[in-house]
Amino acid sequence: MKKLFKGLAVATVLSVSAGAALNAHADTAALDKILEQVKQDRISSGKINKQREQEFLSARADKQALLKKAQRELAAEEARGDRLKKQYAQNEATLASKEAELETAKGTLGEMFGVVRRAASETIGSIEASLVSAEKPGREEVLRSLAAAKELPTTRELEELWIGLQTEMTESAKVSSFETTVAQLDGSEVNAKVTRIGNFNLISDQGYLIYHPETKQIQPLGRQPDGYVLSSAEALRATPAGSYTGFYTDITRGSILRLNTQKATHEERFHQGGTVGYLIAVLLVIGFIIAIIRLADLTLTTGKIRSQLKNLNTPNENNPLGRILKVYQDNKSEDVENLELKLDEAILRETPRIEAGVNIIKIFAAIAPLMGLLGTVVGMIETFQQITLFGTGDPKIMAGSISMALVTTALGLIAALPLILVHAIVASRSKSVLHILDEQSAGIIAAHAEKEKA
Repeated sequence: MKKLFKGLAVATVLSVSAGAALNAHADTAALDKILEQVKQDRISSGKINKQREQEFLSARADKQALLKKAQRELAAEEARGDRLKKQYAQNEATLASKEAELETAKGTLGEMFGVVRRAASETIGSIEASLVSAEKPGREEVLRSLAAAKELPTTRELEELWIGLQTEMTESAKVSSFETTVAQLDGSEVNAKVTRIGNFNLISDQGYLIYHPETKQIQPLGRQPDGYVLSSAEALRATPAGSYTGFYTDITRGSILRLNTQKATHEERFHQGGTVGYLIAVLLVIGFIIAIIRLADLTLTTGKIRSQLKNLNTPNENNPLGRILKVYQDNKSEDVENLELKLDEAILRETPRIEAGVNIIKIFAAIAPLMGLLGTVVGMIETFQQITLFGTGDPKIMAGSISMALVTTALGLIAALPLILVHAIVASRSKSVLHILDEQSAGIIAAHAEKEKA
């Protein structure tokens, strides 16, 4: 057994030694290959590094040449800068010398230059806004160049300034007509004949016109003045040359006319009264309708009564007196007291019909100013509410409510005054009819009493 184990051990050692020898041979071959590769890489890297070194040395020589060139250019520019500084200093000295010579040569002309520029600047604004420019445009261009000039004006430019001032003064005293384009309120443009009254107003067949210097356009007023003012403009346009006529002139060159467009008309003031104002107007209209109907009826009744007075023996029932006479005819046999009662009853029966509507007119006349007072109170309440919400910084916010307060008061008084007058007329007419009835009734009773005594 021991011999067997020894034999196995020897075999195992021999097999291991043989494998190790094979592995060592393979590793030696790989290392040789790696060594050869390292040697080749070293040769390649050396070549590359040598090439890079040559390129660096070449570039260094170029950079050195560029540096020297830049240094030469810098020196040249510095020398040029020094020359320019010296030349600039010489020029400044020359300019100062020339300016001194110019001031000495100008003498008093310098003051004239300032006066001319100031006069031209002041004249530009007046000429641009002048109505004469609507007829003769472009006059301010020469003055504008004169006002911006830096040198002394020439004789021609001084003459232009003189002509511009003289033209403005001369044309301001003339009334002339010319054809031009008028911009309408809807944006369209039409050619029209415009009459210029000095430097104050422009008029045409459309009424008064306004000239806008900013846009150099002529435009009709948004709202023309009252009729009597427009009639004077029409009369002026129709007046032949050399004749005279009256004309309403706005000496503010249209400012008052523009303010006139903002003034409320009677219709606008009426609408400012609001609901209360409308109710007052309704009362006035209804009161007038009732008054007209009653006056027509009383006039017709009075005419019939007068016809009946001419024929008392033949009563006609189409009028109050005829019906009263009919009562007398039917009760001739009655005594005086009964007859008087019958006639009084007949007169009382006719009275409501004759006095119908009179009290309604009187009530309307009393209600109208009270409704005006109501509108005043409502307007003041709204005014204080607006003050609470928005303060008193902008009076226009409160203007509507204050207008309502004042307009309703005025409307109430305007409605009450004619209603009182109409009520007096209608009441007087009805009383005259009742007076005739009472008079005739008393006469009938007196005649009947005399017959009874006889």
